[in-house]
Amino acid sequence: MGSSQKDEPGLVRQAHGLTADLTTPDRTIYWLDLVLTATVAWSGLWLAATARHPDVIAAAGLVGLLALYRGLSFIHEISHLRPKDVPGFRLGWNLLIGVPLMTPSMMYEGVHNLHHAKHRFGTAKDPEYLPLGRYSPFKLGLFAAISLLAPLGVILRSGVLVPLSFVVPPVRRFVRTKLSALVINPDFVREDNDKTRPDWLAQEIGCWLWCWGGAALTVAGVVPVRVVLTWFALFSLATFVNQLRTLVAHYWENDGEMMSFEDQFLDSVNVPPPALLPFLWAPVGLRYHALHHLLPRLPYHNLGKAHARLSAQLAATSPYHRVEEKGLFVALGKLFRRAGVTPLTVEADPVERQSA
Repeated sequence: MGSSQKDEPGLVRQAHGLTADLTTPDRTIYWLDLVLTATVAWSGLWLAATARHPDVIAAAGLVGLLALYRGLSFIHEISHLRPKDVPGFRLGWNLLIGVPLMTPSMMYEGVHNLHHAKHRFGTAKDPEYLPLGRYSPFKLGLFAAISLLAPLGVILRSGVLVPLSFVVPPVRRFVRTKLSALVINPDFVREDNDKTRPDWLAQEIGCWLWCWGGAALTVAGVVPVRVVLTWFALFSLATFVNQLRTLVAHYWENDGEMMSFEDQFLDSVNVPPPALLPFLWAPVGLRYHALHHLLPRLPYHNLGKAHARLSAQLAATSPYHRVEEKGLFVALGKLFRRAGVTPLTVEADPVERQSA
């Protein structure tokens, strides 16, 4: 896809005009959601790890998994929040979710915003884009399955490489440039690795101490091994669900060229109501991914209201109506059916979506 001369079509101006009153984050919603989510997540994990009845274990595990996934998904909101929007929220999230999962917010801050940069989206410099629409079904399956190893990755990073990096400079450079970003583009290199932010350093040290402390308490018998294994299993499954969500967040049709703003929007996906399950597998507003690319400053709790407003008031011919999918498995099915087709065939898909 090439870039058109007009970078910001009328859709952007219309969308901004219709949702100007929805851009302020509600601090109460953010804090209540985070605290309740973290409470349910860790309570579910503990119950699943200590209960004896299989039905209780399964139910608690499922609830803990979904809550843990929801809590982890807040890292996306944090990357868009300004410090004054919800004071203390970044610290609170890192204490409740980020450090216990050894996935601190610094791994997404300063990285995710590059995915929204008009000159980077869909190119080799986009940390969150790959031409997945050109992948074979096998490679797509491998892309999803490898996410199950995420717990091993964060343990290796926080428990081994981070402390080692403080005494071996080359390891430090490697950790900061290649192992300090949540990305899907394996060639991405952090460009802000020369900046030392005290809060980022504190997050890394916190994860390191959490990892070593958890290991010591487990070896000492204070923390049951079953709790650690349950943590590993739920975290692994949460990252797998997120990877499936990632597969349907875009149509992944770009060939690496710079894209116009409208092309970027049309490559993104909304999964709006009446579908109910996206509340679980695309939480914290992630079901409105195309809308988020259109209006990245909208807080997650207003995305549903904004979508309803735009759907009702934009013309039937608006590009906004061309990026909807009905559900996870429907969208995954379309992606796997497109997998491995030639670029010429892929380019025809937007027309098919328009006429559908």
